[in-house]
Amino acid sequence: MKVRTIAAVALVAVTATGCVRFTAPDSPPPLTTATAPTPPGMIIAAPGTPPPPESDSDDCNRLASLRPIPLPPPGQMPPRTPMAEIAANGRLIVGIDTGSNPFSFRDPLTGDLRGFDVDLAREISRAIFNDPYRIEFRVTRSADRIAVLESGRVDIVVKTMSITCDRLKQIDFSSPYYVAAQRILAVNNSTIKSAQDLARKRACVATGATSAQRLRRIVPTVSLVETATWADCLVLLQQSGVEAVSTDDAILAGLAVQDPWLQIVGPSLGEEYYGIGVRKGRDDLVRFINAVLADLTANGRWRAISNEWLSVLGTQLGLPQPRYRD
Repeated sequence: MKVRTIAAVALVAVTATGCVRFTAPDSPPPLTTATAPTPPGMIIAAPGTPPPPESDSDDCNRLASLRPIPLPPPGQMPPRTPMAEIAANGRLIVGIDTGSNPFSFRDPLTGDLRGFDVDLAREISRAIFNDPYRIEFRVTRSADRIAVLESGRVDIVVKTMSITCDRLKQIDFSSPYYVAAQRILAVNNSTIKSAQDLARKRACVATGATSAQRLRRIVPTVSLVETATWADCLVLLQQSGVEAVSTDDAILAGLAVQDPWLQIVGPSLGEEYYGIGVRKGRDDLVRFINAVLADLTANGRWRAISNEWLSVLGTQLGLPQPRYRD
């Protein structure tokens, strides 16, 4: 297999204010022959595989979450509520990723988890404990997000998790905290310019991501390569193991800043609304989180977090307008 020889620029560049983009030469490095390693758990779905059932319809009123409760003072959680249980446990346990720059990733210099989702989780911790660092982060693959909630291994999942009707049958969600557009990441000099150009080609997606379902419906002949993390997709694209990666624009932007020979191409393939996942039966926690999100909007904190981490998109973002049900 032919792979590109990747220079030292393949490392993540992070500063206190987010990601730094390198200046690239006019063309990518020359192709060389080598055997590319296979990421653990990689699955290749043959072209023509039937697309999964629709999961992003709004038949279930998926974007309407439970109405917020008045926020109690930090450190004074109402008794017999999930928040009181979390407070008694001494920490908020959060399912998160370490390879989804700029949402959640390890700082290569300090090893600390950083990013947009990380900061949102810290604000929930602050609301419970008056301390943003009373958190235990548990690294969670996209395919395992629902399982870790249902088993009680985590209190919440904050991991670029799209709200879908299928998922709402198993877990509950907060109101949306970010709306993304699915697009395509390809090499600068690639012929891939739109979804249609992926016909009979390989595209990488993370296992369990809704991106795969939409891409399969749009391009039935695409060969999907599934990996455990989006970072694995980046490696495969750099090694010419796939022609493209397709997922939400913010995740793709985080991958692109790690390699100056990559670019986001084509129009939006559809919108994804991210929500914070909560185990069924914990309605008070959902209402509490929605109150935290509303408070972050009112006090400007959500805007500050998005400006720090999502400015790489080059657009002015706003928190999606919440819709509530009783």
